[in-house]
Amino acid sequence: MTATNARPEAGAGARSAVRSGRDLLALILLPVPLALAVLPAAFAGGGTRRWFGGRGGESQRAEAQAAKDAAAEAFYDLDTAQRDLRISIETISAVDSSSRGRKAAEDFAALGRRIDEVSHAYITAVDSHDLDRDDLEPAVASRARTELTRAKDDLVRVKGELDRFAQGLGPLLGSAETQLARLAPAVERARQALLAASNALDAVRAAGLRADELAARLAALAPELTKLNQGAGQHGVPETLQRADVVLRDAEAVRTEAERLPERAAEIDRRLVSLRTRAQALTTRAGSVEPVLSELRRRFSAACWQDLQPVPEQAAVNVRQAEDKLAEAAKAREEQRWADATSRLSTVRALLNTVDEAVSAAGDRLQRLNAVAKDPQQEIERTRFAVRDAQRLAMAGRHTPDPRHARPLDDSVARLERAIAGLEGRHPDYWHFLTETEAVRQTAARVVSDIREERGGGA
Repeated sequence: MTATNARPEAGAGARSAVRSGRDLLALILLPVPLALAVLPAAFAGGGTRRWFGGRGGESQRAEAQAAKDAAAEAFYDLDTAQRDLRISIETISAVDSSSRGRKAAEDFAALGRRIDEVSHAYITAVDSHDLDRDDLEPAVASRARTELTRAKDDLVRVKGELDRFAQGLGPLLGSAETQLARLAPAVERARQALLAASNALDAVRAAGLRADELAARLAALAPELTKLNQGAGQHGVPETLQRADVVLRDAEAVRTEAERLPERAAEIDRRLVSLRTRAQALTTRAGSVEPVLSELRRRFSAACWQDLQPVPEQAAVNVRQAEDKLAEAAKAREEQRWADATSRLSTVRALLNTVDEAVSAAGDRLQRLNAVAKDPQQEIERTRFAVRDAQRLAMAGRHTPDPRHARPLDDSVARLERAIAGLEGRHPDYWHFLTETEAVRQTAARVVSDIREERGGGA
């Protein structure tokens, strides 16, 4: 319904104007005596009707016309407000599928039904009365004025309801407009990211690298691009925004990896060379473990070297496994299976680290046992100093130490004394002595850490 519906009287006015023109033309064309005979009768007082009902009739007609104009203006205002608000509701409905968004649409539909009712009443009132008729009766004009005024009041009342409803939509409309404002830039960024990823892949291929996995990941985004191109009208604004974010993130990841691919290939080549060299060096070092074990067996008790017995055999197994994985990594590199090559190289590194630690442990064991066998006092003093330092800290600012700190330190003192006593005899277990002193130092360090943490927290 539009404001043009408020002009139903235009046809009737035109017909009345035509009739008035014809009547005037007939009077002009009458013979002069007849015209003079007609005029006195027209202005005579008794038994004749004034044109257009006299002054009282003209007043009623003017009031009715004023009511009609006011109603038309109210109708136009309501129609304009409804059109504007419909755009806002469509904006909200396109973006917000929540219960609040659905309720806003339902409430607007209910308002629309009330608007239809009062608009229909207004049009009926306009169509029912031809205010341009020559023989319009004052009573008819008065009734028309009453009906048109009532129609105008109803239109104004519903317009007020519409305005209040529009004010309540502020937060919903603001959020919807914000999302709509984000929509076009988000979709454009996603498209540009896809283009950049495609260009990066072309550059990689031009350098002789296939990048099949990256190409497959980029191809998987094609359906999402199709949906982006179809627009939010088909898929909804929130879904389109989310899709644009996903496409942007995935496309940028493909582009970044594609740009890094030449560097990644070069890094894999360097690691292959480095790990081959390291495997060869560890093979040589593993050969020195057996002489170390031989010396340990000859000079120290079994407890000092039994756990190292499997080292030579296990080192040889690990090195062979590392060499096999290196061959697999080289093949994966040649076939440009970058993820597989990187995974194999990580396995090689872990195997070689295990060999390195085991081989080093044998040499370190011999060195430490030689040192303590020559002079155990240095290890004893080092351990006693750690315990005394912890005891001083436990007593700082106190008359008696906290049992939580004193008990483990007292136990550590006793444990150290037992380890020292174990050195007596013809074949002392020096390795047990070293593990005990190490354990005592760790206990002292733990107590110191606890004390400092407690006092730091209290401060």
